[in-house]
Amino acid sequence: MNGAQGLAAQASAALSAQGPLAAAAPGFTARTAQQQLAAAIADTIEARDALLAEAGTGTGKTFAYLVPLLLSGCKSIISTGTRALQDQLYHRDLPRVRKALGLGLRTALLKGRANYLCLYRLQQARGDSRFLSRQQMARMQQIAVWSGGTKSGDLAELRDLPEDPGLMVQVTSTTENCLGNDCPFWDDCFVVKARQQAQSADLVVVNHHLLLADLALKQEGFGEILPGAQVFVIDEAHQLPDLAQQFFGDNISARQVQELARDALAECGEVAGSIGRVQEPVRVLEQALRELRLSLNDLPVRGSGSRLRDGDARDAAMCGLAHALADLSAALAPLVSASPGFANLDERLATLRQRLQAWLAQPASASADDDIEPDFDDPPPIPTEVLWYELSAHGFVLHRTPLDVAEPLRAFRERSGAAWILTSATLAVDAGFAHVAGRLGLGEVRTLLQPSPFDWPRQALLYLPKDLPEPNSRDYVRSVVDAVRPVLQCSGGRAFLLFTSHRALREAAELLADDDWPLFVQGTAPRLELLERFRASGNGVLLGAASFWEGVDVAGDALSVVVIDRLPFASPDDPVLEARLQVVRRNGGNPFFDEQVPQAVIALKQGVGRLIRSETDRGVLMLCDPRLLGKGYGRIFLNSLPPLPRTRVLSDVETFFAVPRNNAAAGAGEP
Repeated sequence: MNGAQGLAAQASAALSAQGPLAAAAPGFTARTAQQQLAAAIADTIEARDALLAEAGTGTGKTFAYLVPLLLSGCKSIISTGTRALQDQLYHRDLPRVRKALGLGLRTALLKGRANYLCLYRLQQARGDSRFLSRQQMARMQQIAVWSGGTKSGDLAELRDLPEDPGLMVQVTSTTENCLGNDCPFWDDCFVVKARQQAQSADLVVVNHHLLLADLALKQEGFGEILPGAQVFVIDEAHQLPDLAQQFFGDNISARQVQELARDALAECGEVAGSIGRVQEPVRVLEQALRELRLSLNDLPVRGSGSRLRDGDARDAAMCGLAHALADLSAALAPLVSASPGFANLDERLATLRQRLQAWLAQPASASADDDIEPDFDDPPPIPTEVLWYELSAHGFVLHRTPLDVAEPLRAFRERSGAAWILTSATLAVDAGFAHVAGRLGLGEVRTLLQPSPFDWPRQALLYLPKDLPEPNSRDYVRSVVDAVRPVLQCSGGRAFLLFTSHRALREAAELLADDDWPLFVQGTAPRLELLERFRASGNGVLLGAASFWEGVDVAGDALSVVVIDRLPFASPDDPVLEARLQVVRRNGGNPFFDEQVPQAVIALKQGVGRLIRSETDRGVLMLCDPRLLGKGYGRIFLNSLPPLPRTRVLSDVETFFAVPRNNAAAGAGEP
């Protein structure tokens, strides 16, 4: 920090109407809420403390943390919720602020290794085309040509390359299959170069997946930078607890086993005579994998580990996979010293066998649904993790997930000695931070609730329709659609219809198929393509589920209505949630109010946040769930929303849209 002026005062001045941002950044508007947030962040940086800050839509939180961060001169790490946000922050927002402030700090963008081309695996894939279709071969050639000129190796540079997960796994590395400094391409490795740039940078932009992988010691190649950081900014911090559960646990999947088998055969091309030892154990492993997947066909797509183990055929198939992995391990043992690739395969096999053993160690007769008489003299220990599975059309994933990540997150934060700023537009529940603070291991922490500066009484209206049935009613979706149609007539389409389930989304799409508006339905095209077509239509109606509830920004006339079908409580058959609720109950808490309601409030706020994205936007929020007014807990949801005027009368919606947009926005004033 330069000069006698404190960092908070410097940050506020930089973001003022007379400051360098207003002078240099096109379209910048000084906002009191932004300056207050920046000052709180500056104070937290100087105190090396932690801050939990909700910044409502329109606050401008990105500039609010970039300005004090850059002015402080501290070595900093910013973590975003998605790679798209990471690219936007690094390529658009950060250069604008750095240029306006006249600072020459070194910055770096670092992603997980799955985003970078692996030259060794590209060579292997091109040399063994048995696993590639003709179309994939053409794309492989495109990647090979690009690889000769790229400096970063970031596959995002290939903007016209279609999404093809099957191809990507063959040209990128993982922590399991990376050969490290034994790789013949080590000196040219794009991951190594990105890590080196990040180590020498003053500010590094990452994403939550990369940050958490290294906090969980998964060695994504970022861990060397963590100890030197003086400030961590966690943007979209509401996502962190659930993501942390993934990274502090582990899994074994059909895809991992398939890739291991494929890589074992590919490596035989590097070691003469090895195919005779490897080919048959690989064939047996692939057969064992098929038999295990076949044995899971009678299960629901998601469930507890005890349910999966409750069946002799499934139990036998899991043991068969374990034996096949052991046989392949024995076959590879004499080859480990023959090549780095076989040594790496041996390590991957050991990891998969260890993870599978955690499942085999669970008693096959145990079931979450068993009616077991409790022993109050010697109650069972409170579980710390849950085993559960997910099925896809041809694969499966067996998960081991910790139920509480607060302690490892707290331990790392305290060891770092750094300042931590955790921010999002959706953190508070009924104006309180207790729920998210507890899940993040923050305890007593500085908090800031910075409401959205938009003129909600002028810009928006909350419509709660009358006479809708309970959400579990058979005709609920039809009733919702019937209530939505007159609203769409008022707005001329221009609406998001957000659903809590894909089943409800599909039913609504069928009911609206013959209506007057262009219909865009999640699943019929990639998300970005759907959004572009929706914007271009001028009067479209977009039906979306989970991936459209957050991270989607449609400002202006294209979106004027957001409809939410019901309160977004997590699915009751989610095995991780079920286990967490059991822990809350056994600890003396109330699972519904302590866990389910807060999570649903945060999810609802994300959906609501799609409606008003700028000072000139206007729109109607339609919440259809009658529990908002019929149940006592509905007040918690309503109190957590921005101060929208509320109505139950359709004519008020008609009046709202009858006011010309320009007249409604006149005199709204800048935040």
